Amino acid sequence: MVQKKNVCVIGAGVSGIAAARTFKRRGHRVTIVERSDGFGGVWEPQRSYPEVQTQSPKSLYRYTDKAMPADYPEWPKGPQVHAYLKSYAEDHGLTSLLRTRTVVRGMEKRQGAPGWTLDIEAPDGTSARENYDFVVIATGQFNERNVPTHPGEAAFVEAGGTVMHSSLYDRADRARGRDVVVLGGSKSATDIAVNAVKSGARSVTMVYREPVWRVPYFIGGLVNFKRILYIRAQEEMFPGWGIGRGAKLAHAIAKPFVWANWRGLEALLKTQQKLKRCKMTPRVPIERSINCSVPIATPGFFDMVASGRIRGIEGTFSRYEPGLVHMTGGEAVPADVVVQATGFKLGVPFLPPHYAEKLVEPDGQYRLHRLIANPNIPDLGFVGFNSSFCTVLCADLAAEWLVRYADGKLVRDTTHEAMTKAIEVSLKWRRTERPAAAVYGGLCVAPYHFKHFDELIGDMGARITRRNPLAEKFLPPDADAYSRFLASTPTYTVT
Repeated sequence: MVQKKNVCVIGAGVSGIAAARTFKRRGHRVTIVERSDGFGGVWEPQRSYPEVQTQSPKSLYRYTDKAMPADYPEWPKGPQVHAYLKSYAEDHGLTSLLRTRTVVRGMEKRQGAPGWTLDIEAPDGTSARENYDFVVIATGQFNERNVPTHPGEAAFVEAGGTVMHSSLYDRADRARGRDVVVLGGSKSATDIAVNAVKSGARSVTMVYREPVWRVPYFIGGLVNFKRILYIRAQEEMFPGWGIGRGAKLAHAIAKPFVWANWRGLEALLKTQQKLKRCKMTPRVPIERSINCSVPIATPGFFDMVASGRIRGIEGTFSRYEPGLVHMTGGEAVPADVVVQATGFKLGVPFLPPHYAEKLVEPDGQYRLHRLIANPNIPDLGFVGFNSSFCTVLCADLAAEWLVRYADGKLVRDTTHEAMTKAIEVSLKWRRTERPAAAVYGGLCVAPYHFKHFDELIGDMGARITRRNPLAEKFLPPDADAYSRFLASTPTYTVT
């Protein structure tokens, strides 16, 4: 028997919805605190740029208990994703639990009782201190905008120029008839550059630090990339954390064949995307680049670069002056509108410094067991910090793991000693064997989706953990299958 808890979920995006649903369904009292106007997180209309769509296919960008509508395209657009999330929250009775335009300003551990005291600012600006037995941080990877500044920006704006973060590029007419410069090399950067061309911009320039591998929706124009980069057979080409001598030997034997596999994929992408002609051939081998920051290629982007409709400049900004942006290489580019596709800052600003030091290493990597919980920070967990190519499924399984952790119902050892040891193994692996895994503070699951999911459902004690061998080897993760796996975990009662 488990005692009912008062639980606060901070954030109402993909991860907050998963956490609130899971704790509520288990029988706990849930409050959702969201600083914006409703459910959706980055998919809220006011935070979405025109033509934004998922990087993941809809079969992977979903919760285990609800598929996206059948009439949605393979890669749904922003308004469709937002509608799906909103309807999902309504289906699970989360609307009445949500407090919008409400901000957590600080938190401290309760004295003499489990849980935390949160300093919460209401929409009218008043503050209150509220006690909770357990707190779920579901602010995710896209919480605080990363906004760089450069000399001369104020004069540029005063002369009529516009500088905005990509999340504020909400209308295509912002680009029409103007010289647009996009700073960044992510998918949002290429999406906005392509949109600006389609919207009638006078010129479009994209400024990026270095060329990166971009994966098209269809590799070779024929094969859906989910059938290559999302399958267990491909994942097993990457040595994972905590593997034994036998597995390491197998990887050593297979190394020449794995090397040939990646060189073949590189050759295909170079041809398909005209990388040499675009002068955008990456200098890093593709297998060292595959992590949560590898972008999907925006349809039409490379064709526009090859034809000169988008101009690419490798480097970054040096300074602004009215009507111009100067590059570090010395070139000056005409600019009326600058879009900073520079991503978001990862952090938990309301966590007390004493606990923040326990959470984040000096090199920026997070100390989280299964990327969800820290043994030195009790009554607290994270959902949505296990970033991946299939974000919704990751958040769903993390929430299921976390509620069992909070209730003491995981079947595997979660003592302080066991969790600390697992964290140290993970940190050592990221630093010495797989440096690419350090991206996003080490909170990136990709390309190890199956290994991560295996650990989570194993911790939960699932009796069913596999589909048939061929499906497990050569098909992407299946949300319906994970629903069955979750249904096979031990049940318990909260009162």
